[in-house]
Amino acid sequence: MIVSDKIKLPKGLVIAGLGGGSGKSVVAVGLVALLARRGLRVVPFKKGPDYIDAGWLSLAAAKPCFNLDPFLMAEKAMLASFAEHTADGDCLIVEGNRGLYDGVDADGTFSTAELAIRLKLPVLLVVDCTKTTRTIAALVLGCKMLDENVSICGVVLNRIGSSRHEKIVRQSIEKYTGIPVVGAIRRMKKDIFPMRHLGVTPFQEYDGAGDAIDFLVQTLEKSVDTDKVQSLMQTPGVAPGQVVSGQSDEKRVRIGVIRDAAFQFYYPENLQALERQGAEIVEVNALQQEKLPDVDGLYIGGGFPETSAGLLSANVSFLDSIREKAQAGLPIYAECGGLIYLGEKITLEGQEHSLVGIFPVHFTLEKKPQAHGYTVLTARAGNPFYEEGQEIKGHEFRYSKVSEWTGNGHDLGFDMQRGVGFAGKRDGLIYKNVLALYSHIHAVGTPQWAIALVGKARQFAGR
Repeated sequence: MIVSDKIKLPKGLVIAGLGGGSGKSVVAVGLVALLARRGLRVVPFKKGPDYIDAGWLSLAAAKPCFNLDPFLMAEKAMLASFAEHTADGDCLIVEGNRGLYDGVDADGTFSTAELAIRLKLPVLLVVDCTKTTRTIAALVLGCKMLDENVSICGVVLNRIGSSRHEKIVRQSIEKYTGIPVVGAIRRMKKDIFPMRHLGVTPFQEYDGAGDAIDFLVQTLEKSVDTDKVQSLMQTPGVAPGQVVSGQSDEKRVRIGVIRDAAFQFYYPENLQALERQGAEIVEVNALQQEKLPDVDGLYIGGGFPETSAGLLSANVSFLDSIREKAQAGLPIYAECGGLIYLGEKITLEGQEHSLVGIFPVHFTLEKKPQAHGYTVLTARAGNPFYEEGQEIKGHEFRYSKVSEWTGNGHDLGFDMQRGVGFAGKRDGLIYKNVLALYSHIHAVGTPQWAIALVGKARQFAGR
């Protein structure tokens, strides 16, 4: 792509850690919010399939956060998505996941480091200094030496206990690695992001989300040399691309998207993909609306239906309306929390909550994860949205468990090549034009999903 010299190209960096819980979200969310409040157009990205961190980044930037996942997405498609979404930005921040070099194997395949190399962006490394001093220099030096193609431009110290602690760590890192320490954040009395069974609480469910963002901005202003951080940003190796604005010329259809406190997990690219296929997105609230509005298709994403199970169950007229629409052939695509919602009931702390009841499934919520990681699925015959033999990639992360099911595993829509799935290494409950599965997909990696859902909606609209 040829870019005019007159165009001011955005600069950015990747914020990474030595592992999960290192504090990279504190730095990433705080930096995004601070730069946005300075009047910059900040484009946030989250490496990996995470919804919750991406949500906090979007709140900080006051604009969507986009996911970059080299496992779920073909490299060409991922880089094209990155290029498109950086087109209207002044700067961009990519928050990594897990440790800098952590991937799916010993070679670090699909790691944050690998993504930084592909984007040709420098890395700002956040290190947890709890009960450690000079050893931090060895860890940072190891990260610097492991792959010469990774450019670590600066270090932020996290959970510093005192001025003396900071001085020793700072001097050690700069002496032995030559990498500048650009900030030191003191140990906080409590986590700024509220935690619960699945990790960080989504900002949509946290009344203090705005105060948390304010606190992070104040913290970074006080503890991090943000001007130095900005000076370390570089122009990515992927030039900004053209924003895809066109839509399908075919008849527009209405796709309902249940979006409320119970169902929040939607990639902005997924909704964008539906619109580009000719869908009008109709937001629906399953907690408050009396019935499903007049739509040609329905998308129920993941979330935490268990935290709103009482309200969902009490809205009987809405449950009835979905059941009736499904029986009439309405195309419905449901993921994880959406799958649970379409079951008969969920039992929480001994109390049963009735749900839509399209599928004869009873769920419970366990204390330990029942599935966590990437999935690879192959569509089986009878799948309403994917052709037989088609392979898709996704991810699953759940604490829910199937406690009772009277169905047949041979009727499920996918064989699992990787992952746990619903039962017996299979996933995907099917009823007429309804497909409900535990795996989440991303439209950049699975473009045929939007084509299929909108196509089914068109068929239903013209029946």
